[in-house]
Amino acid sequence: ALPGHLLRGLLPLLTVFHLERAEDAARRAGVSTQPVWRKLWDDVMKTRPPNSESITCWRKKFLETFFSNVLHGVLDVSSDWRLNDCHFSPLLHSSPHVSQLTLCNMLQGAVELTAEHNHKVLENLAGSLQILKFQHLLSCDQSARRSLVLLLHRLIHHGSVSQVSVCSWPVPDTLLLVLILSMSAGFWRSGNALAHHSSPCGLCREEGKAQSQEPAQEGAERGCTAEREGSSGENQKGSPEEAEARMNSVLSGPKSPPLRNPACEETSSEVPCEHTSIQGGSSPRSSSEQLSCHPVPRKTRRRVKPAAGRKRRCLRRSRGHYADPEDLYDFVFTVAREDNSGLLDKTRTTEGENTENWTSSSPGSPCAGHAGCKKRGGPAGIFPLKAAHRFRSVSTLELFSIPLNGETCRALSNLLSSWVSLENLVLSYNGLHANISCILSGLRALSRHPRCRFRVLRVSDMFSHMPCMELVRCILSALPQLHTLSVSFDLKNHLEGSRPEENPGCSEAEIPESCLEVLEIRFPREPLHTAFLLPVLKASKSLQQLSLDSATLPCPQELGLLLEVLRECTPNLKKLSFHDVNLAEHQREVLLLLQDPGLQEITFSFCRLFESSTAEFLSEIINTVKRNSSLKSLKLPGNRLGNHRLVALADIFSEDSSSSLCQLDVSSNCIKPDGLLEFTKKLEGHIQQRGGQIPFTHLRLFQNWLDQDAETAQEALRRLKAVCSVVNDSWDSSQAFADYISVM
Repeated sequence: ALPGHLLRGLLPLLTVFHLERAEDAARRAGVSTQPVWRKLWDDVMKTRPPNSESITCWRKKFLETFFSNVLHGVLDVSSDWRLNDCHFSPLLHSSPHVSQLTLCNMLQGAVELTAEHNHKVLENLAGSLQILKFQHLLSCDQSARRSLVLLLHRLIHHGSVSQVSVCSWPVPDTLLLVLILSMSAGFWRSGNALAHHSSPCGLCREEGKAQSQEPAQEGAERGCTAEREGSSGENQKGSPEEAEARMNSVLSGPKSPPLRNPACEETSSEVPCEHTSIQGGSSPRSSSEQLSCHPVPRKTRRRVKPAAGRKRRCLRRSRGHYADPEDLYDFVFTVAREDNSGLLDKTRTTEGENTENWTSSSPGSPCAGHAGCKKRGGPAGIFPLKAAHRFRSVSTLELFSIPLNGETCRALSNLLSSWVSLENLVLSYNGLHANISCILSGLRALSRHPRCRFRVLRVSDMFSHMPCMELVRCILSALPQLHTLSVSFDLKNHLEGSRPEENPGCSEAEIPESCLEVLEIRFPREPLHTAFLLPVLKASKSLQQLSLDSATLPCPQELGLLLEVLRECTPNLKKLSFHDVNLAEHQREVLLLLQDPGLQEITFSFCRLFESSTAEFLSEIINTVKRNSSLKSLKLPGNRLGNHRLVALADIFSEDSSSSLCQLDVSSNCIKPDGLLEFTKKLEGHIQQRGGQIPFTHLRLFQNWLDQDAETAQEALRRLKAVCSVVNDSWDSSQAFADYISVM
């Protein structure tokens, strides 16, 4: 109950533990603790965080980073008196503020978090953590993998993690990677693996106990009938699902204090029946020895043959378990029985059943055997979903800089086919090549699921194995429900004649009407042929944002044709972006775009607009923008504006202007401090003429030559910030000048 001025003076003298406890009192007194947390960051972390201007809560930023640094052993709490408090438990007290966590190297962080003394820390993370990242992973021992299994189970299956990202893994351990993917998808082998761990999951046991009570209740309701018929044995047997629930209850092990239970998304392993590769029609065995550096003994599982004429249901989980309950990883890879002929096909001829083929390309199969994804004898990509429970799964999966081979792609495809909670998938620099067809097969199967929520797909890689537009057509043909599609490649395939056999259905398939709202294409210096883009745009009536990057224009008329197609086919287009597209000889088309009444944001980024232009062209741009009342944002980075063109752009806001332009981006335009100051003075004059009111609110000035005269730059920025929000950076222009000269 201290007065505000006393509390304000007291806060910097508190340890982190007491500063946390004083938050409520400070809020009631109207005193902000943000300056204290910011100073604590500067004193302890001694670094400037990226995007520090956008940080809204320094308390959360500090405690989240503090948690990560302590967990990974890079911060000594005894180094600062504010951290060294006998009442302060670093991981426990900071864990409720952690929404993003990165695990590195040999998973030491996972081992620490699943230790018994950090039980409460893990509980806090289960409620607060949203994003889980893996970065620079290395091979680890069995104990670390066990800890990872328990961590993923608690944070994903019984927690609140919605995004899993795996980054920078040049030589991935296939088994470990697919383990992370499968648990992210909500799959986990049933409870006997946990029963032998010192900290079994109480949530799973409670669910198993609840399931095991259901058959008993149903048996009591049928008790009278059972007595009359003398069939008490049937009461105990119940349905197959009830028998399985009892088995899970038994396998869950002895009771332990239950954990807090956020509701699971699903507790059954229900998957679409049409995916033949996840049906239990063969005798699977573990093939982990084929993929792991350390061979493990081969284990087989006996298959119980169903009665003739009776349909097996793919919704039912396997009744059996692997022979060795200590092996937590058999559930990751399973293959059909392999004989010397390499045959994987297993047909069923029982009455009322269709043929089942593990390698067929039947509709709905997660991997239909496209080019680059042909299933060989003994592939490791078949995931025994019947042997696993289905739990809550994440909605976003990101894989950055991780080579994905054929086995991993098949496993991922199989997971994707029933990953109904997945909304966003990012595949970046994975060396997919033709294996992209395998991934699309799984996504196509997923799109047919009635509860599918998949909306965003981003694919980027070094090399493209097919033309960008052909790949875009393939994706939209398979996934018409997409809202955002981004396809990006750096280079064409570097080996002539190495392009795999084409899928004829891709380039010729008719694109159904799609829900696409955002389309981003980065061409590997390919020609932009409007004729190839036309079918995509015709099918995308809802398109609101289009970005074309690094394309070449094969003829002078091509851009004009594109503008005509955009006007006819995309009435809802609001944002149009060109990056690294040479528009120096397309001044007429640039002016037509700037006067389009439907566009609200236009970007010409590194498009060489003024490379061979005259002063008249700049005047025409300014006059066109002045007359366009719908344009809100104009981005012109990397177009060699220089000082004199920047000063001229201030006339957009003159007294006779009807422009509604709010945002202007002039980054990377060789602007010097004296030019910026002159622009500022001219802008101030227009504001006075208009009675102090202009729509202009944001100016971006990244990577300009403002370091050449710091005093003039500071004056210009100070006066500009009284007019609008200015975003700039501290940048060494000497290197930039060398780069500029090199491309002149």
